[in-house]
Amino acid sequence: MTAGCGRTSDAVVPGAEGPDPKGPTSASASGVSPLPVRALHREAERARGWLESGAWRPDAADAEAAARVLARLTAPLPRRGAAWTRARAVDRDRRLQRIWRSAVHHLDAGAVSPPAAALLAAVARAYVPWYGTPNPPPAAAPRYPVPSGSAAPEGAAAHGAATRDAADRPEAPPTDAGEALLPGLTDVFTALAAPAPAPAGTGARHPAAVPWRTRYAGRLRHYGRPARHVWTADTFRCPGCSNADGPWTVVCDWRRVTLGCPCGVTTDRHGLTFSEVFLVLPDA
Repeated sequence: MTAGCGRTSDAVVPGAEGPDPKGPTSASASGVSPLPVRALHREAERARGWLESGAWRPDAADAEAAARVLARLTAPLPRRGAAWTRARAVDRDRRLQRIWRSAVHHLDAGAVSPPAAALLAAVARAYVPWYGTPNPPPAAAPRYPVPSGSAAPEGAAAHGAATRDAADRPEAPPTDAGEALLPGLTDVFTALAAPAPAPAGTGARHPAAVPWRTRYAGRLRHYGRPARHVWTADTFRCPGCSNADGPWTVVCDWRRVTLGCPCGVTTDRHGLTFSEVFLVLPDA
């Protein structure tokens, strides 16, 4: 299944904004850039409205995907004593990393409806700083662009990923900011995982997809995993002129993505997943 996103609004996810009760370790106090949550604010509020109005009655695939993500959102941290402060910090980041991985897994599986795909993509974007933290992916795995000010994957050099000068590498992802999203997301995914009973004689209902269009200058990579800890990576090239750098005209209806090349060729036969397109684009 292929990738995409939606349009901008000022809606917010409850818990995503406001003062951080944990104090000086917050993203703002530490100088870490805010999480990329514009898409998440938009899609969460849109999903909440559709679910409350009955415009979206999720089918079994949507409810199952939501239940799996919900389990990650509500997973308790392991119990540890006072001497386990450092392990506790890793536990916190691991929980957020698992949310990211679950969202991407269900997004790219291709079984959910367009509104569910939009919501999962927005969750994946918000939690992209944790795709390699605290457990970096194996060598040659996807390397998504972590938002400016967020951490590079811990131990990335040991797994063959490109490294930067230590002076330019932030120390940690904005864990407090990531955890602040959990209450609001839990509410949305609880409603999605356990929808209200549909009236007699009616079944699943999906709102109309919101098409999306943008331009992207850069390379798009398709990743394969033929075996455990074995990855392949191919750069998409225009079938007409072999251009690999765009600028691409990206059009998405949340069921497929089409890529337009400056030479005039447009194709949806690129093999890219939703995450491989959506997560490299600017948050908008």
